[in-house]
Amino acid sequence: MFMPYTRHLVERGSSLSFVAKARPPTVTMPRIKALTTGSIPGFIDVVMNLNSPALLEDNLIWQAKTAGKRIVFYGDDTWVRLFPKHFMEHDGTTSFFVSDYTEVDNNVTRHLESTLKRDDWDILILHYLGLDHIGHISGPHSSLIQPKLLEMDDILKKIHSALIPKDAEGSLPYLLVLCGDHGMSETGSHGGSSEPEVNTPLVLISPAFKRKAGMEKPGVVEQVDLTPTLALGLGLPISQNSVGRVIPGVLEETSLRDQLRFLHLNGHQLSCLLKDSMPDYEKEAGFEQYRVAEKAHGSWMKLYLEGNTSEVLTNMGKKVLKQYLEALAAMSSALSKQLGKYDMYSMIAGMVFVFQLLLVLLLAMPEALSGAATVDLPVFSALLSLPFYLLCLLLASVHVLVCTSAESSCYFCSLSWGLVFAAVAFSSAMFCILISMATRRLPLGLKIHGKSPLRSSGSEWSLSELDVLLLAGTVGHTLSLAASSFVEEEHQTWYFLLNTLCLAVFQDVCRKYFREQRGSGDEEEHILLSKDCHPPDYPKAEICSEKWLALATPPFTLVCCRLLRSLNQTGVQWAHLPDVGHWLNSSEHKTVLSLLAAFCLVLIYLLVQRRCSWVSKVALALGLLGVYSYRAAVGNVLFPWQHSGRNMSKGTVEARFVYVFVLGILFTGTKDLLRSQIITADAKLKSRGLWEIYSGLVLLVSLLFRAHNLPVLCCCLLIQTLMAQFIWKKLHYDAAQTTIMHYWFGQAFFYFQGNSNNIATVDISVGFVGLESYIEAPAIFLTALSTYAGPMLWACHLVCYLSSERDRSPVAVSHGCYCLALLRSVPAAAYIVLVTVLRYHLFIWSVFSPKLLYESMHLLLTAGVCLFFNTMEQSHSSSSSLGAKD
Repeated sequence: MFMPYTRHLVERGSSLSFVAKARPPTVTMPRIKALTTGSIPGFIDVVMNLNSPALLEDNLIWQAKTAGKRIVFYGDDTWVRLFPKHFMEHDGTTSFFVSDYTEVDNNVTRHLESTLKRDDWDILILHYLGLDHIGHISGPHSSLIQPKLLEMDDILKKIHSALIPKDAEGSLPYLLVLCGDHGMSETGSHGGSSEPEVNTPLVLISPAFKRKAGMEKPGVVEQVDLTPTLALGLGLPISQNSVGRVIPGVLEETSLRDQLRFLHLNGHQLSCLLKDSMPDYEKEAGFEQYRVAEKAHGSWMKLYLEGNTSEVLTNMGKKVLKQYLEALAAMSSALSKQLGKYDMYSMIAGMVFVFQLLLVLLLAMPEALSGAATVDLPVFSALLSLPFYLLCLLLASVHVLVCTSAESSCYFCSLSWGLVFAAVAFSSAMFCILISMATRRLPLGLKIHGKSPLRSSGSEWSLSELDVLLLAGTVGHTLSLAASSFVEEEHQTWYFLLNTLCLAVFQDVCRKYFREQRGSGDEEEHILLSKDCHPPDYPKAEICSEKWLALATPPFTLVCCRLLRSLNQTGVQWAHLPDVGHWLNSSEHKTVLSLLAAFCLVLIYLLVQRRCSWVSKVALALGLLGVYSYRAAVGNVLFPWQHSGRNMSKGTVEARFVYVFVLGILFTGTKDLLRSQIITADAKLKSRGLWEIYSGLVLLVSLLFRAHNLPVLCCCLLIQTLMAQFIWKKLHYDAAQTTIMHYWFGQAFFYFQGNSNNIATVDISVGFVGLESYIEAPAIFLTALSTYAGPMLWACHLVCYLSSERDRSPVAVSHGCYCLALLRSVPAAAYIVLVTVLRYHLFIWSVFSPKLLYESMHLLLTAGVCLFFNTMEQSHSSSSSLGAKD
């Protein structure tokens, strides 16, 4: 409907149309690799997509250049980075600046007219980006889609019209290929394995094809099938690692002999790849079928060369053709399931490093959670010990042995000897440190000296009901990651755990206040007395006034969580269902969204400004006003004097206006924090600095969040305020319990934002808020912060809360950072082992691998938060002790 000329060609022209199935990850760079090499890329290519290295694998572009083909390219500069010296002429456009959907296409089209008039090229590649960028900005149902499709239709008409006269000159027939590298989800993103993301159009237009009489149902092929089809059509060798098979419909108008020859070439390439990939390749059904078809093909050729023209020869040829097609399908399927060779040596080396660090964390628990909160790592003694040097020699010998005997390429073996020696030395030192720490812990057994996060009776641990719930829930979630369904619907696990936690907290609140009212002193003491808290005595009148608010907090939290669940449908099973977010984003409800956004921004200000200086309060108010102005500029919300039909802008000025106040608040908070560390050991000044940094982070997140997601941020701040005021403080939960609760809330709010373990839910458009061109570092930072805003806000709130509580132990922040690091490390380490064991699982690429990327990034961000705040805490403790000595 939106592309009339293209529709006419598909219905009546000399064309073939297909639905090409792309394999996840459905992002640009892996898809270009698949189209040019015919192989199935891995999920590491999602990371490499940000800065694509040159493609060294055998590919169609390299084969064409080697054969003397002259190639011209305009469009996405990912092609230029993958094939840096392959194009006779090129002009690349950055694909990451998704806010621009006009200039990126105009930059391609401006070359088109002059290039089509020239005869000095053989292959012309055009990669348009505008349609993809519109999807990222406003989704597949945007009003911008129709004019962009009409623009693409006009461009196709211009190209086709320029090629028709050249065909009349008697040269070889042209081939015009129209395809997409990936699809688009309902939210406009891509990267996952849903049907809208993997289904891509493929239209082949050429006078060599039979003219159609009407619209036909398009066939279904694999996207990698285009690679051998183009290679054979251009007279080029098929890429060595291609798992695709030639598209049969393309060969229909050629002679039977040529059809069999093309299928034999494709079968030979697939059989060679099968031999290299599978030790027992001879047992594969496809390989057996190919051998049978090859022998029958030889018999048919013998009769053909003898001049036999009987019907027997034709029937025999059709039978051989069918055998070839069945063999190609079987071999391609077997190779696609195999997907490639795993670098087990590098994977095992990585697992060893991860588990060494995890064991150090576990063995450091007694000291990390003691009253001093300092861990003595015997680094120098380990480096000077004889076992360290022996281990270095042993591991270096193993490395040399493996790398010299490995038949396939290995990432760890490709590293320079300097990096290898550093890795060997690190692993050897870690092993010696672990032995030393384990020997030092051995006499202690299960006893923990000093102050523990768990209450102890004598020398044995004592667990409350809440402790059992927190530990069982955390361990249960880690175990649930072994099932693909639980990974796809992980948000349901966290919603269940959070609801259970609220009920358990409600039970503790009832137990505390109602038992206090009855004067049950003994049982009251059994409730949650913390080892790092020194609970003050509160007057009974104050307790009565706070009792009902404390009782209302858990149910209110449950209500908020239930409402947020309806805001964004996530996961896989029910992601297609309509939600409140879709309703708010529809054009007819823009007024409702505007009122909701304004209310949320006002409430955010009231919740955040309480702990800020007056300068930061003013900056926060102006910054939140700038957030609303930015959303109005990009067309998400309206000012009362605006009309809904006004032209949209990129909001660059408004976003930079907000960035100024974000930087100002962060600068003020950092200044106060540094003053408390260097000049004076003032706990109040330090607390204010931390809360101001937190306020700056909240302002930045409110800018990055889409307008319909502002209630998520609003509820996050509201729950934090109520829980801190009436639950954690009044019930005297210790640092470990408070940390686990913050961790659970952070995980749940990650999914409340609309995130999932699917790459497609990453909103890359936020990486370009306030930018006029693609700048890698800020784009990555903004995208990561927006994606993990929930966990990061709860982690930062944890540190600010523990630091500001005067009744707590001075090392409460250190305890909290340690527990948070442990909470993230254990599931991540367990999941790495799980993914290694399940590397041949059916859903390894569509389910488990994306989750591994999410786990890795979350672990990296958590480590950064813990290191920063723990360093600040250690510096503050050092300056406090020096001040006391003076």
